[in-house]
Amino acid sequence: MERISLEEFRALFRQHGDAIHLESKETYSVSHEDEPFRRFMAGEEDDEQWGADYFRVIRDATDRGTAVRRVRVVTEPLNDYARFLLHITPGNIAAGEDVRYLPRGNAADIDLPDDDCWLFDQDKLILTRFDERVTGFVVSDDPNQVKTYREACSQVWQRAVPYAEYVHGR
Repeated sequence: MERISLEEFRALFRQHGDAIHLESKETYSVSHEDEPFRRFMAGEEDDEQWGADYFRVIRDATDRGTAVRRVRVVTEPLNDYARFLLHITPGNIAAGEDVRYLPRGNAADIDLPDDDCWLFDQDKLILTRFDERVTGFVVSDDPNQVKTYREACSQVWQRAVPYAEYVHGR
């Protein structure tokens, strides 16, 4: 598997017409979220400027017609980090992402892969690598792995509910 830089990852949004992000971890340790998460837990305001670069990439992609979807498989009740993600999701939506949630209990019969992923145009698989923190992205060219992730993304997306519906039903 080939490791790619953040810049190479972001370039994929300019090169493809569809992207889906499968998130199934309970927490993420992303350094640029440390302070915003602390603020969230303290009940402090946050202007969310720390996400501006990412949101600009997504906005540019969706303005060009790229469909960007994100689906989060979550354990209920939500832990603090999942509540933080729920809180900041309007920024993703404003940038053009279609965000959905699926309670983990409703995904019990889906064979969820170990890694989170981005799948571009149903065939370009980018895995997110974790250690104690997110360590980067790798490209998988393994056709069987691509197929496994494609099927998991499809099944999870079909069962997930849109963000607004998920929030309203809580």
